[in-house]
Amino acid sequence: MQFLIQAALSKNQMLAQPQVSELVLELRQLTALTQDQFASLLGVAYGTVNRWENRRMQPSSLALKQIHALLQELNQSPSPQIQQGSQHLIEKYFWGQRIDNDG
Repeated sequence: MQFLIQAALSKNQMLAQPQVSELVLELRQLTALTQDQFASLLGVAYGTVNRWENRRMQPSSLALKQIHALLQELNQSPSPQIQQGSQHLIEKYFWGQRIDNDG
């Protein structure tokens, strides 16, 4: 499925802190991952994910690219629930954002 999203958020297009917190939490709930597991998946420390969720830190544009790429991957899941959930999160948090996964 083609999205209207073009794959990295420029600094002026980053999600607001409350949105990032909600996105990370909702994505972890969708995937049933702990903060530690989610951190390992993204290659960041547990404390980093914890700070994102507690609105104490904003993810880098690279981390947001990785989160977006994970959502796109989940959108290809054989599970309809995972597909629908990931599509919902893409539309809710990234719709209309310019994302450049090429660099």
